[in-house]
Amino acid sequence: MCINKASLLLWIALLSGCAALTRHTLDEHFGRPDPARFDTPRAPGPGISYRADVQPILERRCVVCHACYDAPCQLKLGAWEGIARGASRELVYDGLRIGEAEPSRLFTDAQKASEWRARGFYPVLNERDQVPAANLAGSVMYRALQLKQTHPLPDAAVLPGTFDFSLDREQQCPRIEEYDEFERKNPLWGMPFGLPGLSPAELGTLRRWLEDGAPFEGLPPLPGQVDRQIGEWEAFLNGDSLKQRLVSRYVFEHLFLAHLYFDRDPQHHFFRLVRSRTPPGQPIDLVASRRPYDDPGVERVYYRLQRAQEAVVDKTHMPYALGQQRMARWRDLFLRPDYQVDELPSYAPEIASNPFIAFRALPVNARYQFMLDEAEFTIMGFIKGPVCRGQVALDVIEDQFWVFFQANADHEEAIGEFLEREASLLQLPAELGSDAGIVGPWREYAKREARYLQDKSDFLTRLARARNRPQLASIWNGEGHNPNAALTVFRHFDSASVVKGLVGEPPKTAWVIGYALLERIHYLLVAGFDVYGNVGHQLLTRLYMDFMRMEGEFNFLVYLPLNQRPALRDHWYRGASQEVKDHVYGKLARLDVETGISFRTDEPQQELYAMLKKRLAPVLNRRYELSGVADAALLADLALLAGLRGEALSWLPELVYLRVDNPPHLPRYFTLLRNTGHSNISSLLREGRELLPAENTLTVAPGFIGAYPNAIYRLQRKEVRALAKAIGALSSEGDYRALADRFIVRRTDPRFWQYSDELQDAHLKLAPITAGLLDYNRLENR
Repeated sequence: MCINKASLLLWIALLSGCAALTRHTLDEHFGRPDPARFDTPRAPGPGISYRADVQPILERRCVVCHACYDAPCQLKLGAWEGIARGASRELVYDGLRIGEAEPSRLFTDAQKASEWRARGFYPVLNERDQVPAANLAGSVMYRALQLKQTHPLPDAAVLPGTFDFSLDREQQCPRIEEYDEFERKNPLWGMPFGLPGLSPAELGTLRRWLEDGAPFEGLPPLPGQVDRQIGEWEAFLNGDSLKQRLVSRYVFEHLFLAHLYFDRDPQHHFFRLVRSRTPPGQPIDLVASRRPYDDPGVERVYYRLQRAQEAVVDKTHMPYALGQQRMARWRDLFLRPDYQVDELPSYAPEIASNPFIAFRALPVNARYQFMLDEAEFTIMGFIKGPVCRGQVALDVIEDQFWVFFQANADHEEAIGEFLEREASLLQLPAELGSDAGIVGPWREYAKREARYLQDKSDFLTRLARARNRPQLASIWNGEGHNPNAALTVFRHFDSASVVKGLVGEPPKTAWVIGYALLERIHYLLVAGFDVYGNVGHQLLTRLYMDFMRMEGEFNFLVYLPLNQRPALRDHWYRGASQEVKDHVYGKLARLDVETGISFRTDEPQQELYAMLKKRLAPVLNRRYELSGVADAALLADLALLAGLRGEALSWLPELVYLRVDNPPHLPRYFTLLRNTGHSNISSLLREGRELLPAENTLTVAPGFIGAYPNAIYRLQRKEVRALAKAIGALSSEGDYRALADRFIVRRTDPRFWQYSDELQDAHLKLAPITAGLLDYNRLENR
């Protein structure tokens, strides 16, 4: 289609800033928008490919901020369908919403751009006449990129206060009709926001693609071997017996967030496990529900493998391998044992939200072992799932703690009977749905938890006296080969990470998790949490998680000498009320039985850590241990960093990626994790009053931990010792500014994208299956 002279002149005027862009102007020259314009993508013409040319640029320059639930304006640029969907002014993360919000999950809650328009999303591509002038002038995406080229970042190391990088900043989501005014008011806010602009070559590629109408050739076909494996797994997951159907429901409710892949697929295609109205062999008819256990509205659902289409980003990437060994394992756990399933559980919220009721027919040891086999993944659900975002959601955990697991009990029958009796006390806030109240429900859940803790204490005391006291053998050793037996969790103020191994120095606290606790954590924070829920739902979930943390800590305490448990509890909860302490160890949670472990020192906690390290030594993942650094001199300098303690660390970012250059060798990367000292973490919204700067510590780990770096440091090998000295001397923001001037790769650095690409490449090379693109939403401006 040709463009007339008048439209061409208008286009030139618009792009030069000499004409006002209004809906009337666009409609007059380029026709009215067609919401269905991008319901089906156009095939690319010669010379341009979305997958080969456009997608790599978007992933490295745009997806690093625009992905997942926290993508600004819900503009998800990790898939063509996300670009076609466009943007919205509605917040996903809104801790103050009175009523539940309508879900807006890409590829789930609507499938076409026109359906998203009906839900309030507006386009960032041109939906008017498809001519080059309109495709640029009518595209928010192009205007935002061009604005950065016209108005690059100011020539300053630290950007002025007009740039707001806070997590809960007010969103700026202009429609195309509003973009002239947005540019006038905010000329420096082009995209990428607060980062250097694209190179001329990158912008040229995106411009050509947008001029051509944003074509997309679709995903390449799957290899035949992958298709065959999909068929095998869908057949396995959709058996007709009641036992098979119950097992598959259990599997789905635990893996619905997973990125499933086949362990023999060299290309690592990822899939989601979904519920479909249609059986294998037919196109998937997706059941879209808030929670994985909501009523599907059909007599039978089928569990299907749906190809993942979005870019893999580290903050949500939870890979889970499928293969012949996995299938055989699940058969041994769930299908070969001789038990009867007489009926399938209801989807009524009071039943479906409580796994101890819904899945009571499945053997307890099978359920527990299923989660234990991939314990890191199980814990990762609340680390990388939608619940784990923001300081309020995360001030329920310490900055660093180790996680161990109770051995799969040889007294399964007794535990099963106990959970059967206690099931009504183990109801979770999700039973109230996403429009929950606060005060009344919270009082009821607190009463139930108190009663459960007392019953549990009596049960454990009887069991210990009749059978055996807490022993090292009661800690799961991974059957001698599974590294999931020991995990480390780090909190980075408003994000968190979990990794295999016992990383860093021995922490202040540790958790021991058994079946009941692990299952409740999953159904509280993963299966039962609705990110679109109201303030009541979100607050109840956060408050209930306090109980989960305290139960994990109680389970650890009972391995220590009886007379020393209260003192250690008091140290962990300095300044907390007696009521809180009684939930950890006291009137509510107790074990009036001496440990079966012999201690020889007056520091039993450290002694127990050493014993556990020795017991788990054959399976410990040592990927993040500094002892793996072969360069003895570098190891010594890094040890100086890791040995830093105290108030000086308060000036350091929570999470730093450290690049150490040593030409002609490749750069080496390390993660610096600031572990903030707290007197206790039992009070909502009072974290600033509970800080103990003198107890701050620093963990230094090879490679990459976390998905949201707060800063990137780059220095020469010979400067590592100087960095340690500079950090140790910090006492003001001015001191940190001087350190940053010397070592930091700031967001304003003209070479930022070069260093970013090298960092992302190194991350993906180190862990090609488990790594994804790192996110820059939390990069500091200091």
